[in-house]
Amino acid sequence: MKHIVVMSGTGAIGLMALFLVDLLDMFFISLLGEIELAAAIGFAGTLIFFSTSASIGTSIAMGALVSRALGAEDKEKARTLAVNVMIFAFIISCGLVYAMMSNLQQLLAMIGAEGKVAAAATDYLTILLPSAPMIAISMSAGAALRGIGDARRSMVATLIGGGANAVLDPIFIFGFSMGVEGAAIASVFARLAVMVFSLHAVIVHHNLIAKPQLKAFFTSLAPISFIAFPAILTNTATPIGNAIVTSNIAQYGESYVAGYAVIGRLMPVMFALVFSLSGAIGPIIGQNFGALKWGRITRTLKDAMLFVSLYCVLVSVILWNIQDHLIAAFSLQGDAAYLLTIFCSYVAITFIFNGALFVANAAFNNLNRPTWSTALNMGKATLGTVPFVMIGGAIGGAGGVLIGQAVGSIVFGILGVVLVIRQVKIMAQEHEQQEAEVDILEPSVPLTPFCSSRTYMGQEDALDEPLVSEAK
Repeated sequence: MKHIVVMSGTGAIGLMALFLVDLLDMFFISLLGEIELAAAIGFAGTLIFFSTSASIGTSIAMGALVSRALGAEDKEKARTLAVNVMIFAFIISCGLVYAMMSNLQQLLAMIGAEGKVAAAATDYLTILLPSAPMIAISMSAGAALRGIGDARRSMVATLIGGGANAVLDPIFIFGFSMGVEGAAIASVFARLAVMVFSLHAVIVHHNLIAKPQLKAFFTSLAPISFIAFPAILTNTATPIGNAIVTSNIAQYGESYVAGYAVIGRLMPVMFALVFSLSGAIGPIIGQNFGALKWGRITRTLKDAMLFVSLYCVLVSVILWNIQDHLIAAFSLQGDAAYLLTIFCSYVAITFIFNGALFVANAAFNNLNRPTWSTALNMGKATLGTVPFVMIGGAIGGAGGVLIGQAVGSIVFGILGVVLVIRQVKIMAQEHEQQEAEVDILEPSVPLTPFCSSRTYMGQEDALDEPLVSEAK
């Protein structure tokens, strides 16, 4: 549990810094007193979320592959994979940005943006979207740092970006009177700062980047793609579901969209520890999977689930008590204020099940079962969103849409937990059976791990007992 708390805590501080700046963006924009601009940030955020989620998918491949190679004590393989995943992430992000920029008006129209709101969202996205490849490289570098156990520098990188954005936001938004365009420019500089620091940490401090080679890149494509593409699909499922919710809420008016935009910025700040948890336990599970330590994997999953539950309860209590202050701080009125009240009073507590699904997805990605997490997330974005949102909207309007989305997350969160625990048990039993067969065929060969000791996330752990005993 201590390892999970440390890794998640350092990651959460960095994530909170970045997400807090997004929240400050919304706060500064709300001070301009135009509900259309707040709604525009909400629509733009839905598309930005999509591009960022794709980069999270490639960073998952980085964390899984690098931690697994390090768990098997093959640093040279880890170095080769690290550089090739970064190249892969850059190419994927560039292609996605080109596709989105080419169809920007149609994408905004699909999620309900029109008129002045669509124009403001277009201005914001035209500046910020082209910087997506920078964040793709940064996220991959951060995953490599976590894979080697250096969560501190991964955290510092995001803190630097958050600090840069916090300083530049008011300068560009108010000092240069640039409004939403100023917020976008500040974010571009922040992304550049994160990328520079992350690459410096990976290349200089850890020497974890090999020299790029075309042949090595093509050789690495298969293992990278095996994890990356399902992970990309898994993570882009969430913004797809978010887009469905946004378009449904947009039917009830721009004020509701502005309220939902504040919720979208508030949620990752308050639940940053849950978001970081999935990135933190991935390398832990990956290294233990590389060493075939099934007991450790099971304990990590159980500790993570308990941690998610306790944290979400605490945050929900806080949100319940400060909701009036949040409404006043963001100058929300009428429909926008009502939607935020629904979130703080009833929806926030259900994030326990989102967190449980995050944990399950991280486990599947690091246990060579990436398609399982893809199926879960795509199912949540479709079967777990569309019918629940439609029924909720028909019963309770925009507030019902929000509650319907929460009910769907409960269903798939429970399903994810059940499936991942069952899968780990099956894999442990299969390994125990294989070890027993080896013992029968070659009784003179001791049933020991790959080596007598192995380093787990910077901590030396003696593996004196046979792996089969760990499975028991």
